[in-house]
Amino acid sequence: MGVVIKRNVILRSIVTEQLKKQLKEELQRNIDEIDQQIRQIDFRTQPYITELQRSNIQQAMAVRGQIEQEKERQRSVREALLGRMKQVEELELGEEVIRGTLESQMEVEEGDNLAEVLGGREIVTKDDVVVEIRQRAASEEEEAPAIITTQASRAGDEADLIVPGS
Repeated sequence: MGVVIKRNVILRSIVTEQLKKQLKEELQRNIDEIDQQIRQIDFRTQPYITELQRSNIQQAMAVRGQIEQEKERQRSVREALLGRMKQVEELELGEEVIRGTLESQMEVEEGDNLAEVLGGREIVTKDDVVVEIRQRAASEEEEAPAIITTQASRAGDEADLIVPGS
């Protein structure tokens, strides 16, 4: 009787013009969303700040400061996304980049080679078509792959696109 375990599967993509275009479009959508959020902050808070200034100028200044901090955080995320856009431009055609990780389940039985099981798998795609599934040994070293993320979290955590050799 075996045991079912979870393991990570690395998702890689081969860089093509189509992938670069897709990534740039995703990044631009996220940038546009940030711009819209900044405009919404201004639109929603301006009447409130104006009214608050009439009754309590100090509280109005404190609220305005909080609003400006939020807008600055949004601008910072926007700048990070613009930086990723430039990094996408620099990706070489044919290069492999890590797009993320998936989770899979695997049954482990007595006699299984644990190094192979824990080494995991990699799925390689080209223009969203799976072109290869690789078995990795647990001891395999990663060369510095690129990691592509097209979104920055709302909390301000920013995972960067890491380009080999940069």
